[in-house]
Amino acid sequence: MAEISIPGVGNKYKTNDYIDALIKKERIPLTREQEALDRYKEQQSAWRGVNQKMSELRESTKALYSYDNPFNNKLASSSNENAVTADAGREAAFGQIKIDVIKPATTDRFISKELEKNATVPQGTYTFQVGEKTVSFNWKGGKVTDFINSLNRRGNNVVKASLVGVSGNKQSLLLESLKTGDENNLIFKDAALSYALSNGIIEKTKAEVTEFGSDRGEFTNPPEESVLPEVEQAGLPPMLADGIDLEEGIYLPPRTGFSIPITENIASMDSNRIEFTFSTKEVEDITEEINERLATRPELPDAGIVSYEEITIQNNPSETNLPPVPAQPLVPVVDAADFYVHNTDGTEKKIDVSGLAIDPNTNERLVSLSIKDYPDIDSIVVRNRNTGTAVTLSTFTAFDEKKNLGYQPVHAASRAGDAQIKYEGITITRPTNTIDDVVPHVTLNIHNPTEKTETIEIAADKEAAKNALIQFVGTYNQVIAEMNILSTNKPEIISELDYLSPEEAEDASKRLGMFQSDYSLTQNKTQMQSIVAANYNWAENAPITMLSQIGISTRATGGGAGYTASQLRGYLEIDEKKLDSSLESNLEDIKNIFGYDKDGDLIMDSGIGVALDKQIGSWVSTGGIIANKNRGIAQKITASEANIRRLETQIDRKEAELKAKYGQMEGTLNSLQGQANTISNFVNGGRQQ
Repeated sequence: MAEISIPGVGNKYKTNDYIDALIKKERIPLTREQEALDRYKEQQSAWRGVNQKMSELRESTKALYSYDNPFNNKLASSSNENAVTADAGREAAFGQIKIDVIKPATTDRFISKELEKNATVPQGTYTFQVGEKTVSFNWKGGKVTDFINSLNRRGNNVVKASLVGVSGNKQSLLLESLKTGDENNLIFKDAALSYALSNGIIEKTKAEVTEFGSDRGEFTNPPEESVLPEVEQAGLPPMLADGIDLEEGIYLPPRTGFSIPITENIASMDSNRIEFTFSTKEVEDITEEINERLATRPELPDAGIVSYEEITIQNNPSETNLPPVPAQPLVPVVDAADFYVHNTDGTEKKIDVSGLAIDPNTNERLVSLSIKDYPDIDSIVVRNRNTGTAVTLSTFTAFDEKKNLGYQPVHAASRAGDAQIKYEGITITRPTNTIDDVVPHVTLNIHNPTEKTETIEIAADKEAAKNALIQFVGTYNQVIAEMNILSTNKPEIISELDYLSPEEAEDASKRLGMFQSDYSLTQNKTQMQSIVAANYNWAENAPITMLSQIGISTRATGGGAGYTASQLRGYLEIDEKKLDSSLESNLEDIKNIFGYDKDGDLIMDSGIGVALDKQIGSWVSTGGIIANKNRGIAQKITASEANIRRLETQIDRKEAELKAKYGQMEGTLNSLQGQANTISNFVNGGRQQ
């Protein structure tokens, strides 16, 4: 049976091999274009590498002559760093500063009485003030450790809390302000004040505190209300001051009240604060007795009338002073002890006491009023509307809040105070331990008192200058090395760079000699070498005018015997001993050879740094030499990619044409073969007959 061959599928006549051979020939231009594209991309990457290294050198160079150059850096050393240190600015004068520290600035640090390990902090609004900064938050009640965490999260560099272990089962709460100075006292407000008083953190002091409310003559009946609250019922006795008792505090039985005036000297100062405490106690409710009395009181007969002829006279009713009979029995009134600020215009503002913490030891709540919140205050009004609750108030106190009077710490680890130092025989006071306005361009940091006069030495930061010079030499040599690699096809150039890792050395070998026909790199290298080797006579009889004078030079300038090939490639070398000596004695001169004002216009216009910056800038700036080179390569890449796409299309079309032609040829050959086989079979069959 003849072999079956499907046109375009089978390979009976080796047509696929012919097609592959022809297409391979067609691919030669495509392969060349792809290799060219890879070469363009490698060149583009190489120029980017040069740009990066040159930009780093430019930054390093600018750092040596700009305003922030390291030659102007100053160091401040102290003869007693435990007591006083200093930070010197660039404009600080060289020399010594004599300082006596009398005392450092301090903060308020208050310790509570001993607390149990499982101590809790009652709920309330806790407010802490230090100077003009305030921290306030609502606390739902809970463990003292949780309270500390909550406060510290909100401390905002104002106040901080921590626990101090006293014994195995006892601990104390430490509260401290985070701002030093006399004016930055730690002030407790709202529930924080109640807690501080009840836990022995602070206590009341009588010094410069005005107290009132201890004399019966100060109390009057509360004014009538224009709008009665819902708890008021017809038949309840009026709230009068006659019923209060001053034996122990200010005791208000049910259905009593008073008004107490605020004197002008208290009301006229915004910084004044008025405070008092109150507690409540259940007593026998008066509504039951009133209801019984009203139900059993005698009914008086009608007064009657007198008539004479046509004249009738109505008798006056009897005067009994009995309260009116309510339509419904009276119901008890609870939780209705109200406090008001009465203003000069007759209006009243209710004081909200619902969020005040209750002292668990005394059952008292502290009411604290700032005069600045009530500028029109003329009196305080108290109304105990309750029918079964008595209210006990403390006497009223008023004090100047700015002076933080009225309270004093019980156990103070430290008190807020200003720093005091003596400089040039003058005693100076400042609220912080960081003092920057005494010695020009020098910041003093106060730590502890001194026993004797200490010395601050202001000197040049030679180490920073040395490090900057070393960095400059390192980045300069990296640029020279990269230009050597790209412009010269000598493998020893890479092997001489012993600081390269194996991966970096392998990558450098791929770039070796990539631009050996581009003479711009060689010219740039020559110009850079000329700049660093030149003489910069910045002043008449200037002692330092060249880098080689301070121990930085290139061996390539020497020539002659005794020099290796690597020393002739333009790299800078450092004689560290000579450099240290120069920095010690000629720091200002070294600064000048990197940049100086030649024409007096206050702009650096000459020097190694200035010249090198300009030279490198022409290469790395926008529109510079490297940018133009990369722009030309980018155009080649674009054209190459277009050629590749065109050639790939041509090859695909050529391959399709060849497959179609050879497919037709195979079909024709197969048809002829079939005809030949038929004839052969016919001839052979006739012979057999």
